[in-house]
Amino acid sequence: MTPAIEVESRDSTPRWLDYGAPVLTILAALFVAAIPLLWIGANPILVYEQIFLDSLLDLGGIADILTTATPLFLAGLSVYIPLKAGLWNIGAEGQLYVGAIVGTYIGLNYGVPSYVLLVLMVLSSGLAAALYGAIPGYLRAEHDVNEIISSLMLTFAATTFAGYLLRGPLQGRGGQTATDRLPDAAELPTVLHPRLHVGVGILAIAAVLGTLLLTRTRLGYEITFIGSNPAAAKQAGISSYKIYILVFLIGGFLAGLAGIIEIAGVHGRLFESFSPGYGFTAVAVALLGRNGVFRVLLAALFFGVLTAGGTTVAITMDVPNALVDVIVALTILFLLTAEFITEYRLAVTFGSKPDSGSDPSVEGSA
Repeated sequence: MTPAIEVESRDSTPRWLDYGAPVLTILAALFVAAIPLLWIGANPILVYEQIFLDSLLDLGGIADILTTATPLFLAGLSVYIPLKAGLWNIGAEGQLYVGAIVGTYIGLNYGVPSYVLLVLMVLSSGLAAALYGAIPGYLRAEHDVNEIISSLMLTFAATTFAGYLLRGPLQGRGGQTATDRLPDAAELPTVLHPRLHVGVGILAIAAVLGTLLLTRTRLGYEITFIGSNPAAAKQAGISSYKIYILVFLIGGFLAGLAGIIEIAGVHGRLFESFSPGYGFTAVAVALLGRNGVFRVLLAALFFGVLTAGGTTVAITMDVPNALVDVIVALTILFLLTAEFITEYRLAVTFGSKPDSGSDPSVEGSA
């Protein structure tokens, strides 16, 4: 009897696995991350208590969580919506930078009332990033270019261009690789706490609009149909060309909003590393919340808690901030594993070696 292991596509994913995979993913990541914590002499239980509980009991901690979750949620949606159409937008980071560049330029150079300036900054950032984001969608629709490669390469182009601008045309006074500080009229007002800006309100707005788009509109139906069954969608007359470009336009717009909200609401100026990889973490956010827009929001809040709480732990418990990046990386790793498990299963077959003139027979499977 010779066992053979084969990978087979699942006809359907069990409901418990579909909904339980994100929770198991987080628990597995936290369990494995406890090993380096123990290695440096930190108590994982106390560290996780500080990250996930203490930060929620303080207004400043809640403000940090919400301001961190805002760009993560918008960037997560910019990955999630193309994902519903069967596409991967790996370029959210680049689109985020494009939005930040355009919005910062407008904020620095237009002396109009605050309510006009902020609207102009937000719309211009979103539209510029949407056009930039549409490039991978167009290349996929028109020339069947892999959108993963094209969107990733465009990310490198955007971040490199930002570095050039901050060392040249947009460099502020003082010789730093950063712009001058935005005028007060170009910064988002704060509420309740000095670190809580009004831009966090877009969490609720984007969640509602995103849900309505995907569940209550014809466009959302077409996006989902193409993602689940491209051949049937084509027979039904749905244009993949249109959908591929539209989902990247929408994704780019959302990532651009994330960029300018982070600049106008948190930093007040553009500099090279203003985004700690929000656009890349957005892939994990989209995968973790793949069952719906509100689950994407919950995933963004989870990473917001992790990031904000991790910063606090680094100060109060002398835990290296890099360990937070380790937890994020482990979460992404386990997410990819969970993605594989939900799509495929392992089948073990047992067969006997063929005798002369006889065929191998399959005696069992699992």
